[in-house]
Amino acid sequence: MLLAVAVVAAGQTFTCTPTAVWDGDGPIWCAEGPRIRIAGVAAREIDETCKSNQPCPAVGGVEARNRLVVLFGGPKGTLSTGHIKVRSPAMRCLSEGSAGGSRTAAWCTSPAFGDLSCAAVRAGGVVVWQRYWGNHRC
Repeated sequence: MLLAVAVVAAGQTFTCTPTAVWDGDGPIWCAEGPRIRIAGVAAREIDETCKSNQPCPAVGGVEARNRLVVLFGGPKGTLSTGHIKVRSPAMRCLSEGSAGGSRTAAWCTSPAFGDLSCAAVRAGGVVVWQRYWGNHRC
């Protein structure tokens, strides 16, 4: 049985201790409950496709996911859902509200690598999605 995961309301800050990653821009599962879609970026889907309404990075979906997993300290196994298990320090996040489904779009900061959106772009698995990036700075 899957439990419903609440979306963190826009403007709210929250803690996320990453436990699992699906693809290069999320969702990232948090031990505290939320599932994060990294704000301001776009990645290919895990099946290597791109949605027609978003930027399409050159890096494939699996490679983008793997680059994000490295930011979180490397893979610690795989869940039955296909998510890659990770273990990383807790991040402080600011919600942008719903990213569709049970995902919260969020800007997060990690003590391990700083700004998550900026680190994901630097890792090369995602690209800035200007529509959502706005005036964000790295």
